Amino acid sequence: MAKFEPVLSKYFNTPESWLLRQYRMRGAPYGYETAKKVISTMEPKAVTEEVKKSNLRGRGGAGFPAGVKWSFLPDNGKPRYLAVNADESEPGTFKDREIIAKDPHNLIESIICACWAIQSHHAYVFIRGEFTREAKRLQAAIDECYAEGILGDDVLKLGKNFKLDVTVITGAGAYICGEETGLLSAAEGKRAYPKIKPPFPAVEGYFRYPTIINNVETIQCVMHILAHGADWFRNIGPESGPGPKLFCVSGHVQKPGLYEVALGTTLREIIDMAGGPIGTIKGIIPGGSSMPIMTPDQIDTPADFDSIRAAGSYLGSAGMIVFNDQTCIVNALLNLARFYHHESCGQCTPCREGLGWLEKLTHRLEFGHGKEGDVDMLNEVCGMIKGRTICFLADSLVMPVVSYVEKFREEFDYHVTHKRCMTDTEPGKFKAISEMAVTA
Repeated sequence: MAKFEPVLSKYFNTPESWLLRQYRMRGAPYGYETAKKVISTMEPKAVTEEVKKSNLRGRGGAGFPAGVKWSFLPDNGKPRYLAVNADESEPGTFKDREIIAKDPHNLIESIICACWAIQSHHAYVFIRGEFTREAKRLQAAIDECYAEGILGDDVLKLGKNFKLDVTVITGAGAYICGEETGLLSAAEGKRAYPKIKPPFPAVEGYFRYPTIINNVETIQCVMHILAHGADWFRNIGPESGPGPKLFCVSGHVQKPGLYEVALGTTLREIIDMAGGPIGTIKGIIPGGSSMPIMTPDQIDTPADFDSIRAAGSYLGSAGMIVFNDQTCIVNALLNLARFYHHESCGQCTPCREGLGWLEKLTHRLEFGHGKEGDVDMLNEVCGMIKGRTICFLADSLVMPVVSYVEKFREEFDYHVTHKRCMTDTEPGKFKAISEMAVTA
């Protein structure tokens, strides 16, 4: 693997890295020096074009080009808003909380640059309610910025008549708030029901005003692109989706944690960075629990948007979960089915009822009550759910169900015929590493 210098996580381990004085001590391009340069020397449209040129793709799941999204804003004279999605709720994902906790000023500087580009005077950071440490640190960093004149009526005291306020909104722990229109509903003080699109948020978003919604890591990249140039960014990883990327590696690896690499680094290399697998790899989820599972023969797939998609899965939020061969796949699926059924907002019937059926069927198989036809029934139920709901939550379970059954059909059939797990695991339980016949 070519040597890669961290960009987003470079200062994560610096003592008190979340404080303004420490942020300024780094020197340019940090310390709000890039934001000063951008506001002083670049027209807003030029900033958008530079982000477009970089081909920065969203880091929250869909991978949509950020600059292209910004260009969708209508020129209708209405107020514009930036909503930063910090409702990190995809199981296996833990990158955004680290950015907020350890480098909040870098995030705020990127927010300033993004708001200048889209000419927004109010940014909202919607943060998961359980992230109490992160919310406190972000609010403290925002308070420092107001005290120093970085935020407020005259951003950075540059005399550019550019006003910007940044507000933190805490959620209440609902997975659905990670969906952009569900987030908007919650931010508006309503139940977090996703909304039918179109209209898309860039046209009609927060309180029906044009709104850009970007993930924390996506926004974090903006300052670095403007500091070093789009060409620099494009030289990191594949042209179709370049840049540095934070991967959350968990499951059966020796050193679970957060690893920053260039997009296009292989799954094998990332797992090796995490100390290698514990035991023999059985499956890899590349982008968070809702993504289709990949098998060991795909371990040399480059971890970038297009390569992972060509392999039958998605990069998603880069929450990589590794399973070893002592994992019962049926039980792993039951764990996911229980989660997604619980998190359904209940607005759409296929999701509200269908996810319950998937959980019941998987529970029946796992606990030895499976019947002939149950495995095929899983696929049939998925067919009646997929693409029939307002948001993507239902499909977030459909994709794992279909891929698990397709790639590990023999395990599901074994549960029907033998009424137990192939791994001799107690129903509904996962083996602790200490109980596995491997060296941890």
